[in-house]
Parts: sequence; structure tokens; C-alpha cells
Amino acid sequence: MNPTSYSIYNEEVKVRTQLNWLDGIFPPLPNKKYDIIYADPPWHYNGKLQFDKSGTLEKNNGWQDRIFVSSACFKYPTIPTDELKKLPVQQIAKDNSLLFLWTTNPHLAQAIELGVAWGFEYKTVAFVWNKMSHNPGHYTLSYCELCLLFKRGRIPTPRGARNVKQLIEVPRNKHSEKPIEVAQGIIRMFPYQSRIELFARDSKDGYNSWGLDINQDEEQCAQ
Repeated sequence: MNPTSYSIYNEEVKVRTQLNWLDGIFPPLPNKKYDIIYADPPWHYNGKLQFDKSGTLEKNNGWQDRIFVSSACFKYPTIPTDELKKLPVQQIAKDNSLLFLWTTNPHLAQAIELGVAWGFEYKTVAFVWNKMSHNPGHYTLSYCELCLLFKRGRIPTPRGARNVKQLIEVPRNKHSEKPIEVAQGIIRMFPYQSRIELFARDSKDGYNSWGLDINQDEEQCAQ
């Protein structure tokens, strides 16, 4: 059997893959309840790899050149959906609260399952992010990512702005980094509520933060 780019790169893939379980690396959730929960889970893609032209035999005769390959699990610890469901988000959600949940298009069904597992009811797509650049796919060119909205109980009151736009057109930046305009838009919609960001990469004004990249010893952004 002729070698393929996958078989050539298989050993390095094993070394670089970061697959983790919640209990192994994540800190406990805070002992506090929130009106607004904003989350960007580290979705797991079952080892799906993306190659450039170096991963084709036509462009890399004899596989003599280094093969470029990328995967989400090379960049941060991804977590299977069944593990994400075990995170007790309902324990930090008020009886009347909202969940804003980022998902990639291939994980749309899993995202709805996850929101329900966390104790919320799916309501709508809150934000559509046009990344201003495309990824090749099996069907159409992929430009957009979705932030879904789930509700528990009733919509928290008092309300803020009612004119925040669903479509966000901002060029993509670092891998998996989300546009700050979405977090700011949520604050405009619910300026009086307590808010937390789950799986946060950094601290944001107006949010408490929970995640691997947050220093748990620092005073996190309080309301």
C-alpha cells in the first residue's frame, strides 16, 4: 500500500495532540450564581487534520518535504462533548438566566445537546460571526461561526439595548479567538446582570472569568 500524508505524519500527530478530561486539568467552577453565562467550549474534532498542498503526493513527490498539518487539538486541550456535559454549569446559573454558547458549524447538534445538558432550553442564534475569510469544506466554503442562545426560566431583567445586531463582520485573528464585539454586545443587552465567561482565554471587562488560561490567584473581573 502506498504511503499517505496521514500515515507519514501519524507519529507526530500522537505527540502533539492535547486531549484532556475536565477533572484532570480544569479548576472548580466558582461558588456563585450568574444571570449571563458566556462560553466557548474547546470542541473536539476526533483528530480531524487539515493539510496544505504539502500533504498531497502531487506537490510533495516521495514525501521528502515536511508535511504541514493543523488541528484544533494541537493548539489547546480539546474535550469530547460527553465530558463537557459533565460540567455542572446549572449550579452557577440563576433560575432566570441565559447561556450564550459558541459553536462551529460541524458541532451545531452537539452544542444544542450541551446547552440542554447544562440545564437550558435552546431559543435562537444570538450572533453570526462572518470571519471575512473562508475555510475549504466538503460542501460550501465556510465563512461563519455561530453563538447560540439558551434560556433557563425567564429572560433576566431589567433589559438593556434591544438593537444589538446579530451579524458581526470582523476579520478572524488568532486561532479560536472570538470577536470582542460579541462579549460587548451581550453587556449592552444585559448591562445590569452578573456575567461569567467559561473557557476564557483572558479577562474581559464586565465578566468574571473561568478557564485554563486565567490566573486563579488574581482578582477576576467583578461586577
